[in-house]
Amino acid sequence: MPGFSQVLAGARTAPGGAGRVLEVPQFWHQGRTAYGGFSSALALAEAMRVGGDLPPLRSAQLAMMAPLAGEVEVRATVVRQGRNAVWVSAEVAGGGGTGLTASFVFMRPVESVLSIDDRPMPEGVIPPQEAAALSAERGATFLRHNFEVRFALPRGGEKRPEMCWWVRPREREGLDPMVALLLCADGLPPGVMPLLAPTVPVSTMHWQVNLLTPAPATRDGWWLLRSVGDYARDGCSSQRMAAWNTDGRPMLAGTQSIALFG
Repeated sequence: MPGFSQVLAGARTAPGGAGRVLEVPQFWHQGRTAYGGFSSALALAEAMRVGGDLPPLRSAQLAMMAPLAGEVEVRATVVRQGRNAVWVSAEVAGGGGTGLTASFVFMRPVESVLSIDDRPMPEGVIPPQEAAALSAERGATFLRHNFEVRFALPRGGEKRPEMCWWVRPREREGLDPMVALLLCADGLPPGVMPLLAPTVPVSTMHWQVNLLTPAPATRDGWWLLRSVGDYARDGCSSQRMAAWNTDGRPMLAGTQSIALFG
């Protein structure tokens, strides 16, 4: 089964030459739309293609507005190129119009007197080689077909609004490390899911991501992902998100707003 890099390789030039067109494979679906990490990574890959020799990605804002399935078109535009940073906007559209918009900030390292690192890995994390795997029969379509998943924390007796998994793509060859990290980083169910019935529909609305390293790297492809729901009311949930590599170094921090239909 082709991985994300193979799907990208099959894209063709859009009419007018301003973007690329491709088919979202069914095995990348999450319900009736493409998995959010797929659409986000697609927008990033196009931003990097259009931007050329860019500095490292440091921040992204992703709005997931409508379902994306079947044939989609992705476009990107360099909005501003400063001395140290470059801003690139991107969007992914399908038959129903624009489904995702993205704003990316690429910035080269600059000298600073500050050095703060207050993003420790959660206590009690089980190493990926010892962690129990998610059953092949469980999980969304995109997870079963494209990722390996292992439970990173011991099972507790009390349900908490938290999810913490080890996740890695099954096919990693040819993937840019930054694209691979963004592709994985939305792989968790919402942090509040342990408190909800499994049949409650949920939908991500907005995702803010900050990259904590200019060069993400990990061993054996594993990323530790954690989502913690810290607010839920009137059908809206806010959650904090983070990712670490296998050495416990923080790679990504973010927040996400999620619609809860039940």
